[in-house]
Amino acid sequence: MGGSTKSPVLRTDTALARGLRELFKQLHERLSLTQPMNVYLAGGLGVYLYTGARPSTDVDAEFDGRVLLPSDLVVDVTLENGERQVLYFDTNYNPMFALLHEDYQTDSIPVDIGESPLRVRVLSPVDLAVSKIARFQDHDREDIAELVRCGLVTADEIEKRAQDALTGYIGAPGTVRRNIKDAVALGRNVEAERDGQSAGSEHDPDDGRGMDQGQ
Repeated sequence: MGGSTKSPVLRTDTALARGLRELFKQLHERLSLTQPMNVYLAGGLGVYLYTGARPSTDVDAEFDGRVLLPSDLVVDVTLENGERQVLYFDTNYNPMFALLHEDYQTDSIPVDIGESPLRVRVLSPVDLAVSKIARFQDHDREDIAELVRCGLVTADEIEKRAQDALTGYIGAPGTVRRNIKDAVALGRNVEAERDGQSAGSEHDPDDGRGMDQGQ
């Protein structure tokens, strides 16, 4: 159960991804940056870039320098289904309240936003899953399940990464330990369901296999 994970491929050809590029372009213009700055994407939008599921329009972004995010900076986006959304930075986002491994920045993956001093990176699938564990609300569970369902991370990988991340967590460890246990159980249930469906699709009950051809 679980198996190996797929090499992640970012979905940068969607309306939401194009809106994200425009959002960072406008931010660059507002800030008038002259030096490169790394930006790390987390949250539901980070998950969306990997899975294409549950479009999220609030951008959880961590900057490695001092930045005052404009509260009025928004980008209108029309999704593929025709639904109109507004993309914006969550100015209340603080990674200190999330469960994060010490290597989450090093292991992040670059996102192509075009020519810009803003070097945007998205957390790896396992770090996105782990970052969802501290709050573990319904949408966090949904995101973890989707990452596992898409083969981007396994329950075992989540468990190991989360346990390693506990050493640097500043919140209540008891609650987070229980959430880790529940997140791993969720991942294993998704793996079992996914693997069962995969096995079932390999056998067609109407193909005549197993029948006595001499009858």
